[in-house]
Amino acid sequence: MPQPSTIAIDGTAASGKSTISQLLAQRLGYLYFDTGVTYRAVTWAALDRGIPIADEAAVTHLAETLRIQVLPSTCGDGRQYTVLADGQDVTWAIRRPQVDHGVSPVSAYPGVRQALKQQQRSVGEAGRVVMAGRDIGTVIMPDADLKIFLDAQPEVRAQRRYEELRDRGQPAEYDVIRQDMLRRDRIDSSRAAAPLQAAPDAVIVDTSDLDIEGVLGRLLALVQDHDP
Repeated sequence: MPQPSTIAIDGTAASGKSTISQLLAQRLGYLYFDTGVTYRAVTWAALDRGIPIADEAAVTHLAETLRIQVLPSTCGDGRQYTVLADGQDVTWAIRRPQVDHGVSPVSAYPGVRQALKQQQRSVGEAGRVVMAGRDIGTVIMPDADLKIFLDAQPEVRAQRRYEELRDRGQPAEYDVIRQDMLRRDRIDSSRAAAPLQAAPDAVIVDTSDLDIEGVLGRLLALVQDHDP
């Protein structure tokens, strides 16, 4: 049975998408691409340049002109990849709480999504790819061979993000992270443009009670049992 060439992994914030998608891609020898970093890069650039997140027209123009590159990691600081915005390394900067707070409104702007969609889609069309995001199976790769939707309880996801920030030496408050995550869930799920939702033919995997190896095992089994 041939294994799926295009794998779409969607899910809520801190459900494990990035980590698991990268591990799955490594195991399969596929390209790993996290589309969320493109929206984070636009959000970071807006904050860095003093562009109000609420200014949809200005943020959309920024998305249309910002040069975003996602490259294989060449650093030993734990990064999964290197993200450049107009040539500047913003890999860790786009994970700051300020970006967490602003990325959902930015990614809800139809013009921003349109500006980034074709770039994301062209990567998927090449095949042998594990693509992670929030609208991969519904918008970017609706014809993906295998679609997976990851989720976890909000408390579990907030704790994961809290530990991630603390491990990097960044200030973090669990309650603030949890409230921001719930707010982000509401925005992502209710936005008019490509709302966060599982594709009808996606396999939903709850990662609340699973460690990384447990989730990876579930996904590898889905790949193995895939029926084209």
